[in-house]
Amino acid sequence: MASENGLTRALSDLFASQRTGALGTLSSDGDAFVSRVPFAIETETASLVIHVSALASHTGNLLRHPRASLMISRAETAGEPVHALPRVTIDVQAEAFDSNSADIQHLRSSYLARFPEAEPMTQLGDFRFIRLRPLRARQVAGFGAARNISVETLAQAMGAAI
Repeated sequence: MASENGLTRALSDLFASQRTGALGTLSSDGDAFVSRVPFAIETETASLVIHVSALASHTGNLLRHPRASLMISRAETAGEPVHALPRVTIDVQAEAFDSNSADIQHLRSSYLARFPEAEPMTQLGDFRFIRLRPLRARQVAGFGAARNISVETLAQAMGAAI
């Protein structure tokens, strides 16, 4: 089994190398809905930041049911086994912000540091920033290398990824 420090380094590498995740939300009917979203890291709050459109199903879902889950996974490699792909699943509490919130500039800066090409989208009126505050997480770094992760360890790995 990998050491705790080795697992945390692998987690940091995952945050640094992957820029999108699968976001699981609940619809108004209580049905599961999964979509892919780009995410940025906000180290000051040890949170993740997404920028989403009001037209997207996951946005309405998060506004109605702010508990969600984000899975970040290494991409598949052709011909390689997929069962041990490094990944982390993070249970989160979503916090939505409107354009006049005091936090907007900080969220925007964190997001644009990772996605500078998204700057024009931040000017569109139907988009908003949502902070995903981690509640708990589970990391799989390969066979025999899985663990529950504290919010503190998650914050350490996110900070090292920037």
